[in-house]
Amino acid sequence: MRTSFKTFSARPATITQKWYLVDADGKTLGRLASEIAFRLRGKHKAIYTPHMDTGDYIVVINADKVRVTGRKATDKIYYRHSGYPGGIKSETFQQLMVKKPGRALEIAVKGMLPRGPLGRAMLRKLRVFAGTTHNHVAQKPEPLDIGGAVRHRSASLS
Repeated sequence: MRTSFKTFSARPATITQKWYLVDADGKTLGRLASEIAFRLRGKHKAIYTPHMDTGDYIVVINADKVRVTGRKATDKIYYRHSGYPGGIKSETFQQLMVKKPGRALEIAVKGMLPRGPLGRAMLRKLRVFAGTTHNHVAQKPEPLDIGGAVRHRSASLS
């Protein structure tokens, strides 16, 4: 008897989305953003389907304590444009963290998600808070440890 292998394609009824809580204190910006984007897309699930939103909700706390390596704090520049002639604005990572602490993480995650309506729907599931408190206690988010976002220094063997 011949077995039939069918490719699984998720349907809205089969998708379950959980809430996760991520503490960004001391984490590296890009490594943290990469893991968050991975989970917002749903690629960690067996039911991942590219054209469906299978990802989970991510609540990030302590976004004001996220780190960058090297001299990026003073050298990395974020640009935005008002849409008017001569309306380009720029600010460094340090200035952005003072003005809007969670915005740098949002920009980093947005750049790692697909462009278009599906990517915008995935980005809406990201909630970033500068302090330790958040307003999603009712959703009971599970703590999620993203260990790869912390840079470990190996012990020297001398």
